[in-house]
Amino acid sequence: MIGYLKGNVMACAEGVALLEVNGVGYELICSGAAFARLASGGQGEAYTYLQVREDGVSLFGFVSPEEKNMFLKLISVSGVGPRMGIAILSGMSIGELAVAIASSDVKGLCAVKGLGKKTAERIILELREKVAEPSAAAALKADAPAVSPAGGAEEDAVVGLMSLGYTRTESARAVRAAVERGASGVEEIILSALKNM
Repeated sequence: MIGYLKGNVMACAEGVALLEVNGVGYELICSGAAFARLASGGQGEAYTYLQVREDGVSLFGFVSPEEKNMFLKLISVSGVGPRMGIAILSGMSIGELAVAIASSDVKGLCAVKGLGKKTAERIILELREKVAEPSAAAALKADAPAVSPAGGAEEDAVVGLMSLGYTRTESARAVRAAVERGASGVEEIILSALKNM
Protein backbone atom coordinates (compact mmCIF):
# COMPACT_ATOMS: atom_id res chain seq x y z
CA MET A 1 0.00 0.00 0.00
CA ILE A 2 1.31 3.44 -0.93
CA GLY A 3 0.30 5.80 1.87
CA TYR A 4 2.45 8.90 1.30
CA LEU A 5 4.58 10.36 -1.49
CA LYS A 6 7.02 13.27 -1.61
CA GLY A 7 8.93 14.40 -4.67
CA ASN A 8 9.06 16.73 -7.66
CA VAL A 9 5.82 17.85 -9.29
CA MET A 10 6.27 17.17 -13.01
CA ALA A 11 2.83 18.18 -14.30
CA CYS A 12 -0.68 19.11 -13.14
CA ALA A 13 -3.86 19.15 -15.23
CA GLU A 14 -7.58 18.64 -14.60
CA GLY A 15 -7.27 17.44 -11.01
CA VAL A 16 -4.42 15.01 -11.78
CA ALA A 17 -0.82 15.57 -10.68
CA LEU A 18 2.30 13.71 -11.78
CA LEU A 19 4.68 13.37 -8.85
CA GLU A 20 8.22 12.06 -9.52
CA VAL A 21 9.67 10.15 -6.58
CA ASN A 22 13.16 8.63 -7.01
CA GLY A 23 12.82 8.38 -10.79
CA VAL A 24 9.28 6.95 -10.75
CA GLY A 25 6.30 9.08 -11.81
CA TYR A 26 3.12 8.58 -9.81
CA GLU A 27 -0.13 9.89 -11.28
CA LEU A 28 -2.39 11.16 -8.49
CA ILE A 29 -6.09 11.92 -8.79
CA CYS A 30 -6.19 14.77 -6.28
CA SER A 31 -8.69 16.44 -4.00
CA GLY A 32 -9.10 20.15 -4.67
CA ALA A 33 -6.82 21.14 -1.78
CA ALA A 34 -4.09 18.64 -2.74
CA PHE A 35 -4.22 19.72 -6.39
CA ALA A 36 -3.95 23.40 -5.45
CA ARG A 37 -0.90 22.68 -3.32
CA LEU A 38 0.81 20.48 -5.95
CA ALA A 39 -0.04 22.84 -8.83
CA SER A 40 2.28 25.45 -7.33
CA GLY A 41 5.10 23.27 -8.68
CA GLY A 42 8.55 22.36 -7.34
CA GLN A 43 8.54 19.92 -4.44
CA GLY A 44 5.26 18.40 -3.40
CA GLU A 45 3.80 15.80 -1.09
CA ALA A 46 0.52 13.97 -0.72
CA TYR A 47 -1.10 11.34 1.47
CA THR A 48 -2.43 8.63 -0.81
CA TYR A 49 -5.02 5.90 -1.21
CA LEU A 50 -4.40 3.08 -3.71
CA GLN A 51 -7.46 1.58 -5.39
CA VAL A 52 -6.97 -1.77 -7.15
CA ARG A 53 -9.78 -2.96 -9.42
CA GLU A 54 -10.15 -5.49 -12.20
CA ASP A 55 -9.96 -2.78 -14.84
CA GLY A 56 -7.00 -0.87 -13.40
CA VAL A 57 -5.16 0.74 -10.53
CA SER A 58 -5.74 4.33 -9.37
CA LEU A 59 -3.85 6.45 -6.85
CA PHE A 60 -5.69 9.25 -5.04
CA GLY A 61 -3.91 12.16 -3.35
CA PHE A 62 -4.86 14.18 -0.26
CA VAL A 63 -3.46 17.23 1.48
CA SER A 64 -3.53 15.75 5.02
CA PRO A 65 -4.18 12.53 6.96
CA GLU A 66 -7.48 14.07 8.13
CA GLU A 67 -8.63 14.61 4.56
CA LYS A 68 -7.67 11.04 3.67
CA ASN A 69 -9.56 9.77 6.73
CA MET A 70 -12.69 11.65 5.63
CA PHE A 71 -12.29 10.19 2.13
CA LEU A 72 -12.12 6.66 3.58
CA LYS A 73 -15.30 7.35 5.54
CA LEU A 74 -17.03 8.65 2.42
CA ILE A 75 -16.15 5.62 0.28
CA SER A 76 -17.38 3.30 3.04
CA VAL A 77 -20.88 4.62 2.25
CA SER A 78 -22.82 2.45 -0.20
CA GLY A 79 -22.95 4.13 -3.60
CA VAL A 80 -19.99 6.45 -3.03
CA GLY A 81 -16.92 5.48 -5.01
CA PRO A 82 -13.45 7.03 -4.91
CA ARG A 83 -14.18 9.47 -7.76
CA MET A 84 -17.31 10.73 -6.00
CA GLY A 85 -15.33 10.95 -2.73
CA ILE A 86 -12.73 13.13 -4.48
CA ALA A 87 -15.50 15.25 -6.03
CA ILE A 88 -17.07 15.83 -2.59
CA LEU A 89 -13.71 16.77 -1.02
CA SER A 90 -13.01 19.07 -3.98
CA GLY A 91 -16.41 20.73 -3.62
CA MET A 92 -16.11 21.44 0.10
CA SER A 93 -13.47 21.46 2.82
CA ILE A 94 -13.44 18.69 5.44
CA GLY A 95 -14.71 21.24 7.96
CA GLU A 96 -17.66 22.18 5.75
CA LEU A 97 -18.35 18.51 5.05
CA ALA A 98 -18.27 17.64 8.74
CA VAL A 99 -20.70 20.47 9.45
CA ALA A 100 -23.02 19.34 6.63
CA ILE A 101 -23.04 15.77 7.95
CA ALA A 102 -23.46 16.79 11.59
CA SER A 103 -26.31 19.18 10.76
CA SER A 104 -28.00 16.87 8.18
CA ASP A 105 -27.56 19.52 5.46
CA VAL A 106 -28.71 17.54 2.40
CA LYS A 107 -28.98 20.71 0.30
CA GLY A 108 -25.39 21.68 1.13
CA LEU A 109 -24.10 18.25 0.09
CA CYS A 110 -26.17 18.30 -3.11
CA ALA A 111 -24.29 21.47 -4.12
CA VAL A 112 -21.41 19.12 -5.04
CA LYS A 113 -21.58 18.42 -8.78
CA GLY A 114 -22.83 14.89 -9.46
CA LEU A 115 -24.06 14.21 -5.92
CA GLY A 116 -27.77 13.42 -5.83
CA LYS A 117 -30.21 13.80 -2.98
CA LYS A 118 -30.47 10.07 -2.21
CA THR A 119 -26.69 9.64 -2.01
CA ALA A 120 -26.38 12.78 0.14
CA GLU A 121 -29.02 11.41 2.52
CA ARG A 122 -27.20 8.06 2.65
CA ILE A 123 -23.89 9.80 3.47
CA ILE A 124 -25.53 11.70 6.33
CA LEU A 125 -27.30 8.62 7.63
CA GLU A 126 -24.29 6.30 7.52
CA LEU A 127 -21.64 8.74 8.73
CA ARG A 128 -23.77 10.27 11.48
CA GLU A 129 -24.40 6.75 12.77
CA LYS A 130 -20.64 6.19 13.00
CA VAL A 131 -20.33 9.30 15.12
CA ALA A 132 -23.27 8.28 17.28
CA GLU A 133 -22.21 4.68 18.00
CA PRO A 134 -22.86 3.45 21.56
CA SER A 135 -19.24 4.14 22.54
CA ALA A 136 -19.48 7.69 21.23
CA ALA A 137 -22.83 8.14 22.96
CA ALA A 138 -21.25 7.02 26.24
CA ALA A 139 -18.39 9.46 25.66
CA LEU A 140 -20.93 12.22 25.03
CA LYS A 141 -22.48 11.66 28.46
CA ALA A 142 -19.17 11.16 30.26
CA ASP A 143 -17.56 14.26 28.78
CA ALA A 144 -20.61 16.51 28.60
CA PRO A 145 -19.12 19.17 30.93
CA ALA A 146 -16.03 19.42 28.69
CA VAL A 147 -17.89 21.84 26.41
CA SER A 148 -19.45 24.93 27.89
CA PRO A 149 -23.23 24.85 27.60
CA ALA A 150 -22.99 28.25 25.88
CA GLY A 151 -24.53 27.20 22.63
CA GLY A 152 -25.43 24.75 19.94
CA ALA A 153 -22.66 25.99 17.62
CA GLU A 154 -19.96 24.66 19.95
CA GLU A 155 -21.72 21.31 20.38
CA ASP A 156 -22.25 21.01 16.60
CA ALA A 157 -18.56 21.78 16.06
CA VAL A 158 -17.59 19.02 18.53
CA VAL A 159 -19.84 16.54 16.68
CA GLY A 160 -18.32 17.68 13.37
CA LEU A 161 -14.78 17.06 14.62
CA MET A 162 -15.82 13.67 16.01
CA SER A 163 -17.08 12.74 12.53
CA LEU A 164 -13.51 13.32 11.33
CA GLY A 165 -12.23 10.70 13.76
CA TYR A 166 -11.18 12.81 16.75
CA THR A 167 -12.23 11.76 20.25
CA ARG A 168 -14.86 13.68 22.19
CA THR A 169 -12.21 15.02 24.59
CA GLU A 170 -9.86 16.17 21.78
CA SER A 171 -12.76 17.78 19.94
CA ALA A 172 -14.10 19.59 23.01
CA ARG A 173 -10.64 20.92 23.91
CA ALA A 174 -10.01 22.16 20.34
CA VAL A 175 -13.46 23.79 20.13
CA ARG A 176 -12.97 25.54 23.47
CA ALA A 177 -9.59 26.90 22.28
CA ALA A 178 -11.10 28.03 18.95
CA VAL A 179 -13.89 29.91 20.72
CA GLU A 180 -11.35 31.56 23.04
CA ARG A 181 -9.45 32.72 19.93
CA GLY A 182 -12.65 34.44 18.78
CA ALA A 183 -14.15 31.88 16.37
CA SER A 184 -17.93 31.91 16.13
CA GLY A 185 -20.36 29.89 14.05
CA VAL A 186 -20.02 26.15 13.51
CA GLU A 187 -17.91 26.28 10.35
CA GLU A 188 -15.50 28.94 11.63
CA ILE A 189 -15.04 27.05 14.93
CA ILE A 190 -14.29 23.76 13.12
CA LEU A 191 -11.83 25.38 10.70
CA SER A 192 -10.04 27.17 13.55
CA ALA A 193 -9.96 23.99 15.65
CA LEU A 194 -8.56 21.90 12.76
CA LYS A 195 -5.70 24.36 12.22
CA ASN A 196 -4.53 23.79 15.77
CA MET A 197 -5.07 20.05 16.22
